[in-house]
Amino acid sequence: MRKTVAFGLLFILLAYHLPCPAIEAGTYRLLSISTSEKLILVSRIPTKEKYLLDASAAKVTIDQKPAELSQLQAFSVIQVKLELKKIPRKGVNIDGRALEISVSKPPQDK
Repeated sequence: MRKTVAFGLLFILLAYHLPCPAIEAGTYRLLSISTSEKLILVSRIPTKEKYLLDASAAKVTIDQKPAELSQLQAFSVIQVKLELKKIPRKGVNIDGRALEISVSKPPQDK
C-alpha cells in the first residue's frame, strides 16, 4: 500500500514539472503569409507583439466555412488559437504553432 502511494506521489510530482506549452487564443493582425512553408507572421492587436507561427496543421475557417491558408489576406484581422513553444525549423526559430485560424468578414453595405 505504501509503495502504491509513494509511486503515485512521485508520478504526480514528475508530471507537474514537465514543460507544458501555453495555449492561448486572441485577436491578431495577419502581417505575412508564406504559403510554400505554411508560416504566418501575426501581431497581437493591443500590444503589437509579433509571432512567427507554423500554420501547416491549422484549421482555417472564413465565416465558419472551411478554407485554405492561401485564401487569407495580409493585414486582415484574424482570431487565432495558438500554442506558444519555440521550434527551430530550417534555421529559423518559430514562436509556436497555430491550431485554429478564423476570419469573420464584416457585412457588406448594399
